[in-house]
Amino acid sequence: MTQHTKAEVILQVKDVALTYDRPILRDINLSIRNIVRPGFSQGQVVTLIGRSGIGKTQLFKILSGLQAPTSGQVTIHGNQPVKAGDMGVIFQNYYLFEWRTVYQSLMLAAKKNKVLAGMEKQTIEQYAHQFQLTGHLILYPRQLSGGQRQRVSIMQQLLKGSNFILLDEPFSGLDVCMLDKAVELLLQVSLSDELKTLIIVSHDIETSVAISDTVFILGTEPNKAGATIKKEIDLIERDLAWQKNIKQERRFLETLEEIKADL
Repeated sequence: MTQHTKAEVILQVKDVALTYDRPILRDINLSIRNIVRPGFSQGQVVTLIGRSGIGKTQLFKILSGLQAPTSGQVTIHGNQPVKAGDMGVIFQNYYLFEWRTVYQSLMLAAKKNKVLAGMEKQTIEQYAHQFQLTGHLILYPRQLSGGQRQRVSIMQQLLKGSNFILLDEPFSGLDVCMLDKAVELLLQVSLSDELKTLIIVSHDIETSVAISDTVFILGTEPNKAGATIKKEIDLIERDLAWQKNIKQERRFLETLEEIKADL
């Protein structure tokens, strides 16, 4: 197992439930801790997996502060209740301001981050170079490919300075080449700061698990209404985290089968 420690809790979900005309979510309890690795600035990458219609989208919105649960609470950085704007949210359609150029949208995001005061332009150019978008700053979103829009969306959230980034289906619709670039990009983001935490909701189990340190499986249980966290899989303990070419390992494939069996 790779040397590491799990320090303070940076996100806590306690007794969260959501009910409309019927229970959607119940007894949701999970925590994400700060992972510390000697010699690394190691962030956290967590994947939330569940069948279609099970309640992943609702839990995604509750985690981000965009929707209040019927009961229970989500807290970050100790005991601060999460609220809208605390987390960077990247939806599947990569929403961008269509009437602004890429640069204008990124500058708007950078202006919200007090840490970047006076360094907005320099930081945008740095990220644009890193994400291979230097020549696209003058373009409008309609002129970008899906992969380029994705990278701009991620850059926006990085510039805002949030330690948490929630990603809804980040691998959807990408071809093989762009999928590899997206994975590399997310790994770079996770390593940018020790407290940087990515929470991925995706149907692409293989890709998501391959870059995660923890998997939470959302599902139902017999004779109980509403979905809950059925299982937490610590990929670090299984020596499956932070490993290149892990997809070909037998123990990785066995873990995928275990996850699928629990869905």
